[in-house]
Amino acid sequence: MTSFRFIHAADLHLGSPFQGLALKDAGVAELFIEASRRAFSQLVDQAVERAVDFFIVAGDVYDGDWKDNKIGLFFNREVARLERAGIPVFLLKGNHDAESVITRTITLPGNVSDFPVNKPGTFKLPHIKVALHGQGFAERSATENLSLSYPKPEPGWFNIGVLHTSLTGREPHASYAPCSVEDLRSRGYDYWALGHVHDYEIVAEDPLIVFPGNLQGRSIREQGAKGAVLVTVEDGRITHERVIVDGARFAELSLAVEPEEALPAILRRLEQLLETVAERMEGRPLALRIRLTGRSLHRRELMARAQDLRDEVQGACHRCHQDICLEKLEIRLESHEDTETAATGLGLDGLLPGGDFPPELVAEANARLAEIAARLPGGLGAGELALGDDVETLLAEARDLLLSRAAHA
Repeated sequence: MTSFRFIHAADLHLGSPFQGLALKDAGVAELFIEASRRAFSQLVDQAVERAVDFFIVAGDVYDGDWKDNKIGLFFNREVARLERAGIPVFLLKGNHDAESVITRTITLPGNVSDFPVNKPGTFKLPHIKVALHGQGFAERSATENLSLSYPKPEPGWFNIGVLHTSLTGREPHASYAPCSVEDLRSRGYDYWALGHVHDYEIVAEDPLIVFPGNLQGRSIREQGAKGAVLVTVEDGRITHERVIVDGARFAELSLAVEPEEALPAILRRLEQLLETVAERMEGRPLALRIRLTGRSLHRRELMARAQDLRDEVQGACHRCHQDICLEKLEIRLESHEDTETAATGLGLDGLLPGGDFPPELVAEANARLAEIAARLPGGLGAGELALGDDVETLLAEARDLLLSRAAHA
């Protein structure tokens, strides 16, 4: 039986603006944008060096419609490198680059084949007896089970199903092309190359059903190593390994503050923890979210100097490693006096609710945030959380800041 190997990638999201980072630090956002491009270039390098027989991208090459042709030209340049190496590329449109979404085009090299979007299609590689079956998205939302329409396997060939899907559900990813593992098994294929879910996951072993994850983490929800999968088939035996290509990462760190600790003591303990973080960076820049928790006698003082505290924490990050950037500082400190008591003592009890916020206040805040987000430049407000947090969190921070400053007035 013929032996061969291929790369299975998905969710490149080329052109992602990294909106949340851009709001906090445009320089760090640009670093991650460049990391996304570099990750794909490195994956192409790996494909050429390992002389793979073909290359699959199971959806979401792009993050959405292009603002200009730069990202299309970049992708064209990279797949042209694969063409010169004699490596065919098979693309499937996902929800972010569905037929209805991408309006600009760049003519791609002849080694690139697009799966159809109106019905399943099959591409064959006769010299190694491989058949690839797939159907891309015509519209951004695909709610039907596409897998059940995939064709029967080619007898005596190695059959691969390519599908952009959430399967039976993978939070926080939207439900697209829903199907079950049994639906996929029913097609009789040897391997399923899935996309859409950004975490690496071996869904099943018989047959091998794989989410390779995305090539580059795009937010604090997407932590850890990112890359694609190299699949080797020898005499019918399938093996696989991850190919890690991400150029920058996200991480979180929590510090439980002791009640008596003031800022200098907090920073000393934080730097001790950051030393461990720096040892695990693997040579990559890091966007780090730091969370301060616990009860503090100095809570009001720290809240009143929230921006100074953020700057001090960023300084601590840089003292440990020049490439640790503070993605966000979450101040989740509790006082020995609860908020309601503090508000009453300052005459603010009628203005600042101590528990959950009234629905009408939340609705009004959401409306105001929507107005602000619409005015942000370059589409920065188009994200799910345009200002980096949900409205209840922002209201709670505003309440704490007001109480802290009133107490120090």
